[in-house]
This record gives sequence, C-alpha cells and structure tokens, in this order.
Amino acid sequence: MTVLLFILGVLFVVVGIVASIALHEVGHLVPAKLFKVRVMQYMIGFGPTMWSRKRGETEYGVKAIPAGGYVSMVGMYPPAEQDGAVRPSSTGMFQSLADDARKLAAEQVQPGDEHRVFYKLPVWKRIVIMLGGPFMNLVIGVVLFAVVIMGFGSAQVTTTLAEVHKCVVPASQQAETGQQDCLPSDPQAPASAAGLKPGDTIVSFDGQPVEDWQQMTERIRQAAGEETQITVLRNGERIQSEITPLLTERPVVGDDGRAEMDKHGNPVMEKVGFVGMGAQVELVPQPATEVLPAVGENIARVTGVVVNLPEHLYEVGQAAFSEEPRDPNGPISVVGVGRVAGEVASMDEIATESKFAMLFRLMAGVNLALCVFNLIPLLPLDGGHVAGALWEGLRRRIAKLFGRKDPGPFDIAKLLPLTYVVAVALLGMGALLVYADIVKPVNLFG
Repeated sequence: MTVLLFILGVLFVVVGIVASIALHEVGHLVPAKLFKVRVMQYMIGFGPTMWSRKRGETEYGVKAIPAGGYVSMVGMYPPAEQDGAVRPSSTGMFQSLADDARKLAAEQVQPGDEHRVFYKLPVWKRIVIMLGGPFMNLVIGVVLFAVVIMGFGSAQVTTTLAEVHKCVVPASQQAETGQQDCLPSDPQAPASAAGLKPGDTIVSFDGQPVEDWQQMTERIRQAAGEETQITVLRNGERIQSEITPLLTERPVVGDDGRAEMDKHGNPVMEKVGFVGMGAQVELVPQPATEVLPAVGENIARVTGVVVNLPEHLYEVGQAAFSEEPRDPNGPISVVGVGRVAGEVASMDEIATESKFAMLFRLMAGVNLALCVFNLIPLLPLDGGHVAGALWEGLRRRIAKLFGRKDPGPFDIAKLLPLTYVVAVALLGMGALLVYADIVKPVNLFG
C-alpha cells in the first residue's frame, strides 16, 4: 500500500507539471492569436511527435519528452535587410547560426503573413505575448495557494495534546547517545506526573486562560521549578492539576518554527522550563487576505534561490559528491519534486486531507518557481525575449529623441550563440540536480 501511495504521489506531480507546462504555453498562445500573429505550432514536450492535429492554421500536438513545450510563431526573427533579403552567410560560425535562423524564419512567412509576423508587433504586444506564459504560472500558483489556504487551511498548533512523554531526556544526552526510550534514572516528565493524557485540551495555565499553544509554551519556559496550576478539558469535564516544569536544555526555535543552528550546523540550545508534551496540529481555513502574502513570501524565497543560483548549484554539487548534507531550501529537479510528493502521499502519520494540502502547496510552489525562473532575462527563456523587446523600444525612443533614423527591429538572432550557451548551461544544471536528487535527495521530513 505504501508503494502504491508513493507512485500515486509521483503521478500527481507528473500530471500537475505537464498541465502547468500546457497552460504556460496557452499563456503565450492566446495573446498571440488575439494580436493576429500566425501561430504554426502549439506543442507539449520535445523530440518526436507522438500525436498532433491541425486546427485552422495551428498544429496542436504532444511530443515524446514531456520536459517543456513551445509555441511556434511566424517571424520570430526579423530579416537582415530593410528589403527583407537574407544577408549572405560568412565563414564565421556565429554569423552562420544567425543567418540560418533568419533564413528559416523568412521561409515560414507565407503570402498574406507580411503583417502577421511577430517582429512587426509593437513592443508592448510582444512583451504581453512573452509574459503570458509566466503570468499563467503565477495565476495557477495563486489559485492553488487559495485552495490550500482557504479550502484546506493552514496547519495550526492547537491546545489539545497529541502526546505526553513519560520521562525527560536532556537534548544533549539524546544527541550524544541516541537514546529513544526512558531509563529508570530518567526523571518523570512533569506532564505525565500531573496526570495529563493525549486528547486533553488545556484550558488554563497558572490561573490564566490559554488561547494558543505558543502563548502557553512561553509561560512553561519561564516557570521552571515553580509548581503551577493547570486545567484541562477531558471528555467535557474540567480537571485541575499541579505541574512543575523542569529546567532542561531545549533547542532554540526561530519564528519559522525550525531549530536555530550554529555555524557548525549544531542546534543552539538554551535552558528553559519543560513539561514533556506535544500538541495536535490541524488545518484551519484562513481568510482570503492570507493568500497573496503567502504567494509573495514564496516568490521572494524562490527569487533568492534564483539570484544566488551559481552558489546554490555549487553547494548541490558539493553535497552530491561528498558527505555534505543537501540544503532543504536549495533548488531541486522534477525528480526531487516527484520524490517529495511520493513521500508525502505514503506517510501514514499524515491525514489524507493534510496530504492533499501539501501536494497542492507543492504544485503551487512549482508554478511560482516556473514563473520566476522564466523571467530571467536570458534567451531562450521568456525573460530574454522581453529584454530584447525592451532594448528595441529603448533604441527607437533614443533615436526619435535625437532625431535619428529609426534603427528598426532588434535582430535577436544575433544572440543565438549566447542562447545556445545558456541552453547548454540549463541542461547541465538539470543533469546535476537530477543526479543529486537520486544520490543525495533533499530530506524535508527529518
């Protein structure tokens, strides 16, 4: 059953990513058709065509390798000369690449297409077409985050106990010995000594009402060695008891709920009051106002990874070929995403509702990552085409300002050598991440 659930989780991600790619290309297709550009192909995947059908002037199809997609528009590259002729090829390899691209683009122009070519569109229309794909991923991400936050809800720690420990083992002792069970020499946990049981809901602590778990935790940490009154609700009945938190070492937890680490990667410890109990976590639907802040936080995190991508890739490579651990906040490949989805789906300790919430959140993050990554201003990414259009608009505006001749469309074919370099780099990055996700996968669940 566990294996089946793992496979279903992976399939969920595969279908989700293919759907996201398809909708990304729809984001390019729709504005292109609205602006009357002749779209020759709408394809999902690369390699040999597995299925296709022509509707009107556009061929729609699916290719063998579902690792992307494309929309082929007529006139992506402008002709070399004002009269539309193709500039003669030179002996230079880079010049030949540009000439071949222009020649192919010119051959695609049919009678009647003179005013339907991509490069003749106003700059703003070209930008709209190229931003349509990332915008579609952004919309998908926002919708999925809305489903998770408003539908399933965000994980909230309740004041109901999920577990009550029998003893207290100092964190340093546990880390040193790997101790999991209680020994006769270990002191009884205050929560157990007070008679608390899983399922109890804490109503008050030290005579003060308990409104949330974080609030009570702070009170417990400050009450080490002090006998304190605690009231719980059990089967509809209020039960009072006395509890004395023990002074013990516990990890320092940051605002994000994770243990803080020192420069050596070890948890930062502090001596605080501890009673030995854990709270239940449940999904609580949140208002619509929480959606956009969550999206913004995710985009900021992804942007940080993209901005520092070379450093992160170096760390991934170092981890893949050594004993160094993977950074859980670093980049991962589709293989890594699928593995995470499979682990989520197959975890017995997670409720079905929580599994779906985590899977939808995972796909929301993938779409926001696609949005941000495609905005990098380098060809062949969408951001590279946007940068080319903006540069053309700037050149024309400067020429007009100084009364110079219109420089005409920017010949983006000249950037093909750089495009191939970037494409090879992207393939190398993908290969590294896939290898790392196989031999040294990211551990998100401890």
